[in-house]
Amino acid sequence: MKSFDAIIVGGGAAGLWAAGTAAARGRRVLVLEKNTKAGVKILMSGGTRCNITHDCSSADIAAAFGPEGRALLSPLSRLSPSDVIGQLNAMGLATKSEPGGKIFPVSDSAVDVRDAILRRATNSGAIVLTGTAVVDVSKNEQTRFVVSTSEAAYDSESLLLCTGGLSYSGCGTTGDGYPWLEKFGHTLSKRRPALAPVISSASLCKSLQGLTMDDVAIKIVPSKDYSKKLARHRHEYRGGFLWTHFGCSGPTAMNVSRWISDLSDYSTARLMVDVLPDCSAESLSNWLTEGKSTASSKFVKNFLGQRFPSRLVEVLLESCQLRDSTPMAELSKAGIQALIQNLKRLTIPVHGTRGYPKAEVTAGGVVLAEVDFQTMQSRIVDGLFLAGEILDLDGPIGGYNFQAAWSTGHTAGLHL
Repeated sequence: MKSFDAIIVGGGAAGLWAAGTAAARGRRVLVLEKNTKAGVKILMSGGTRCNITHDCSSADIAAAFGPEGRALLSPLSRLSPSDVIGQLNAMGLATKSEPGGKIFPVSDSAVDVRDAILRRATNSGAIVLTGTAVVDVSKNEQTRFVVSTSEAAYDSESLLLCTGGLSYSGCGTTGDGYPWLEKFGHTLSKRRPALAPVISSASLCKSLQGLTMDDVAIKIVPSKDYSKKLARHRHEYRGGFLWTHFGCSGPTAMNVSRWISDLSDYSTARLMVDVLPDCSAESLSNWLTEGKSTASSKFVKNFLGQRFPSRLVEVLLESCQLRDSTPMAELSKAGIQALIQNLKRLTIPVHGTRGYPKAEVTAGGVVLAEVDFQTMQSRIVDGLFLAGEILDLDGPIGGYNFQAAWSTGHTAGLHL
């Protein structure tokens, strides 16, 4: 049996960063990754561009995760967004900040990000074995960890589990670490898909499929038993929105999907979309009322078309029971109010999400109170460390989840 100072199960974002940090300290590190390639999820992320992190402070990263994000403040103090960017730049990977704060490689290639993180690990001396699936982990009588694969067994003083969650199962994230952690005595909170496209049978979704809206405000209006939770955090977002044949997607819809995944009853679940978040209902009313006199002979369809996509206009008119040929002069007060209602509070019934195969992250996981975030060591088992998506932490789209993986992996690497 080969011995190491530390074994890392999972060669994704958290595991590879942890390996580089630990090996640079002189630790003998082995990374075991079941996929034939390391960092598969890195390669797929951001449309194969990899949204590395977000251009903001560590406090802003933590805040994006809601109340649970406070746990990240310690790891973020050891590796902030600017630290990640600085280290990658020093390794020769140029980065750029795009509108909204997303950080990408200048090359727009996720391969370049994965390769840089992998080089950081191997150049520091870590051994990375791919195509090596772990079948069991345990702790022997000598208090060393034994990690078994189908072909060999290894032992170590420290063990880091960063096997991810259940999201993007095609990447190999199939919840392998959960039963091992339960065997060690850890508590797991309810797991559910997050950052997933949303399903709706509403006919307007099919009518508008393929239409992208760059700036809308959206919020989830679920069943009554969730109203108090939703009043606290992360049930509304502003940004891009995409209509699809199955419902809706885009950053805003995916960001609120964590709540939809948690519902057992969809009968009252709705998405409320504000198509004009910078325009008040009063301003919109004034614009339409003024149009009755300044564009009296124009059809309502053409007047609205000056400001909105034609397909959206068609759906609006149908929802408001207005004819295409209605002239602005004949637009009634009731018609104006109906248009305002549909533009400011467009309501879409939802029936679930597209689940783990399409979810970018997993909500739920190891209960945070059972982990010391100063070191990422388990409070249940000495020498056991945890990092990345396996924890009960999930953030919004925008590089936040990768930053949590880099920071928790780095912190674990400092103490393995």
